[in-house]
Amino acid sequence: MKLHEVKVYPSKAGLPKEDQLAYKLAKMVTDDVAISPEVEDMVINRIIDNASVAIASVNRTPVINARAQATSHPRSNRGANIFGMPSDFLVHAEWAAWANCVAVRELDYHDTFLAADYSHPADSIPAVLAVAQQMGKNGKDLLRGIVAAYEVHVNLVKAICLHEHKIDHVAHLCPAQAAGVCALLGLDTETTYQAIQQALHVSISTRQSRKGEISSWKAYVPAHGAKLAIEAVDRAMRGEKSPSPIYEGEDSVIAWILDGPKASYQIPLPESDEEKRAILETYTKEHSAEYQSQALIDLAFRMRGQIADFSKIKSILIETSHHTHYVIGTGSNDPQKMDPNASRETLDHSIMYIFAVALEDGFWHHELSYAPERANRPETVELWHKVSTVEKEKWTQLYHDRDPDKKAFGGRVVITMSDGTIIEDELERANAHPAGAIPFVRANYIKKFDTLTSPIIASQERDRFLDLVGRLSSLTPSEVLALNVEVPQNYLMAGIQKGLFE
Repeated sequence: MKLHEVKVYPSKAGLPKEDQLAYKLAKMVTDDVAISPEVEDMVINRIIDNASVAIASVNRTPVINARAQATSHPRSNRGANIFGMPSDFLVHAEWAAWANCVAVRELDYHDTFLAADYSHPADSIPAVLAVAQQMGKNGKDLLRGIVAAYEVHVNLVKAICLHEHKIDHVAHLCPAQAAGVCALLGLDTETTYQAIQQALHVSISTRQSRKGEISSWKAYVPAHGAKLAIEAVDRAMRGEKSPSPIYEGEDSVIAWILDGPKASYQIPLPESDEEKRAILETYTKEHSAEYQSQALIDLAFRMRGQIADFSKIKSILIETSHHTHYVIGTGSNDPQKMDPNASRETLDHSIMYIFAVALEDGFWHHELSYAPERANRPETVELWHKVSTVEKEKWTQLYHDRDPDKKAFGGRVVITMSDGTIIEDELERANAHPAGAIPFVRANYIKKFDTLTSPIIASQERDRFLDLVGRLSSLTPSEVLALNVEVPQNYLMAGIQKGLFE
């Protein structure tokens, strides 16, 4: 890996494109190096993971509506399919990516990477897959595209913080989605450079989508990025240019939206002929909740055996990182995070709620743990409001450690009982983390897939999909087109309210 300094230049400096971050990203993306079995194995795991959470969410309202929008844009041939639907029903690639990204993102239950900023790198997979299906690409092409998308996304997230400026993390995702599509198609460096710049330029939005009463737009954000990215690639393929230099220009994203004219970032990128391995630094979720709550859920399970009567708890203090305290903790100053009538999207960003329910129940379920009747239990509300968070430097340093073997997103919990007894414990990493107590491997991904999909799909369909994805790099274009999990058609719910497209 090599560090590349990125800073703002006046227009008169005439910064050569070869020295621009977008071009360096494009050059890295178009460097078609060999992909190791280890990396391919993880790509397969993440395709399985995406399918798990997408199928589990097919009848949730945002997914139903996104699917209805997509099915209004059919193609008779050379199209892409929609998760859950028959694989021979084809729609325009950008609309398939739209519907599938919403399905993957809805439960907030797939992979994550946290560093200078937040990310869900698997949000790129539906965009790359949809274009692969429409353009008749094979499994090796699809693998190359997904690996490239992860490499761009993870390395941007390592270096450039968006949330400090209240910019949503789609601004890193959309360029990664565009890069992945370009790599899939084997486009040249110049075309990829233009597509990445266009993708960033159009994908800036604010973090209000993750503040206050969090709406279903949180699930739609990566879908919006996917459509923008696919359109950016199409435009670049036709020879159109984009705002340049999008990162370093005097009126650029960095100059006016991020750290300003005096900013300087160090972006790590693989050198020429170096393998792209960023996906191996990412991690999935065992529990359907914000990633920064994963270790704390595991910790709640471990601590609950020491408490005979939850009503005797006087207070619960969670010592954790800056990010956890200010984003999902009491440092956010969001009253909605303490409201039993808040949306599911808000509750899964409330560590106070999550810890209380995990402590009481000893399990976490993607639906039951968020049900209105669960959130409104009087004893739960009482316990929930006894939970507070505080930032501690130890946890902030672990959160930002550049060594993936040391980086951690946990915390220390101090439970004070009404008689003065103190119960305390800490956990650095979630059990499922690559450096955790029980790291996720293929068997865990398949178990998660079975847990989420077995009530919905037939065993034959389960076996067909797992066999297909397990042979990823050898898949033919027709097999890539079938890389979808079909559910019984009488299971899929239709939207009640109509929009513009029906």
